[in-house]
Amino acid sequence: MPITIGVLREVTPGETRVALVPEVAGKFRSAGARVLVERGAGVQAQFPDSLWKDVEFAATAAEVLAAADVLVKVQPPTVEEAARLKPGAVTLSFVYGHQRPELVRALRDGRITSFAMELVPRISRAQSMDALSSQASTAGYQAVLIAALALDRFLPMLTTAAGTIRPAQLLVIGAGVAGLQAVATARRLGAIVEAYDVRSATREQVKSLGGRFVETGVSAEAAGGYARELTAEEKAKQQEVLEKHVAAADAVITTAAVPGRAAPRIIRKEAVARMKPGAVIIDIAADTGGNCELTKPGETVTVDGVRIIGPMNLPAQLPYHASEMYARNVYNFLKPAIDKDGALAIDWNDEVFAQSALTHDGQVRHEQTAKLI
Repeated sequence: MPITIGVLREVTPGETRVALVPEVAGKFRSAGARVLVERGAGVQAQFPDSLWKDVEFAATAAEVLAAADVLVKVQPPTVEEAARLKPGAVTLSFVYGHQRPELVRALRDGRITSFAMELVPRISRAQSMDALSSQASTAGYQAVLIAALALDRFLPMLTTAAGTIRPAQLLVIGAGVAGLQAVATARRLGAIVEAYDVRSATREQVKSLGGRFVETGVSAEAAGGYARELTAEEKAKQQEVLEKHVAAADAVITTAAVPGRAAPRIIRKEAVARMKPGAVIIDIAADTGGNCELTKPGETVTVDGVRIIGPMNLPAQLPYHASEMYARNVYNFLKPAIDKDGALAIDWNDEVFAQSALTHDGQVRHEQTAKLI
């Protein structure tokens, strides 16, 4: 029997994305699935109801939750939404279960199979499903635009009748997907760009985008393409070199993160005190506490003429393309589990499904989350 894929309007404050877009909904229909969309689900991402073809609409979220075999969302389901799903239903969204024990218990006790997009393994075969990367790219791009607007100077070099304007210097800390997108965007806008990452393997990537790599002598590669947490000695050495570059920068964009933990503190208040008046820090890691000691999530703090901006949920500021990319991640994840009749057939021997599962059959499948619960 064909599955019903449910799409809800996101209810988290500030969230403008939608988990499916009309183009991808059409692909699911071609695969034999039924798509049930809450009216207005895509409006904030500029996908009004008139653009959705060959789908069914529900007037309320309750109708979608009651009918959905698979519920797709961007933000985690609420405890109330989880309670309204039928036993055996599947959810696919970001979850971050270690931060939401009540939700994990509700999913477990409701016998809901929940897949967490942040748990999708970083293997070659799963690159097209990697929502962390797709959304990080929008964050890196948007962070540079915020920096450009916040600065009281030009980013590119300009030659005018009034003389030559020197280009701004921009430092990116963290050369993951978001950081590399920030490097590329800042270079396109004409800034002189430096970048640093504890993973020395990113050196060539930064250089290929036209940036200079900051050498500190500290490397912290870890499994899965992530960075491990630094020792106290490594942090001290890193700070000594980095703070010189921070002081020289007109704009600093910080993107460093450790999965499942608070963001590492990299920029001390003493480093901010050495920055030039008018300089800005855009702390992409504000969602998880921030890389700067003075960051206040969701706020702009000014200290001695330096502005520290802590934006929250940057992908939601570019909801159209962020939703498109996320919806494609969702499709690429689910399509292998839909058989020729449009029914759901999850292969639990597939490492993508096995490692992405948070709860299944009344159990918490993710080991680290299970220990917390």
